[in-house]
Amino acid sequence: MARSESDEYVEITNGADAPQDLAGWALMDVDDGRPRFVFPSWVMAPGSVVRVYTNQVHRQYGGFSFGSGTAIWNNAEPDEAALYDRSGTLVSRKSYPPGC
Repeated sequence: MARSESDEYVEITNGADAPQDLAGWALMDVDDGRPRFVFPSWVMAPGSVVRVYTNQVHRQYGGFSFGSGTAIWNNAEPDEAALYDRSGTLVSRKSYPPGC
């Protein structure tokens, strides 16, 4: 039976000194290769944070959601999220639980 964890999310922080437009950037579950969330035009100020939720919308974090009715991230084993820029270059990869 599929789990539903609509409040799970991936948090992305702009650690650069300049704004970054995320238009066309993609976030995905590395293990499954899906789902894939592609950002619309969204400019992140330096130091700002956005979250992409499984199936919730939180405007204070950008309002982004995969729109998935089932859990995306594996809670039993390490699972990895990857962020790619619009040219398909890997920008960041993070495992969950942290440290794995």
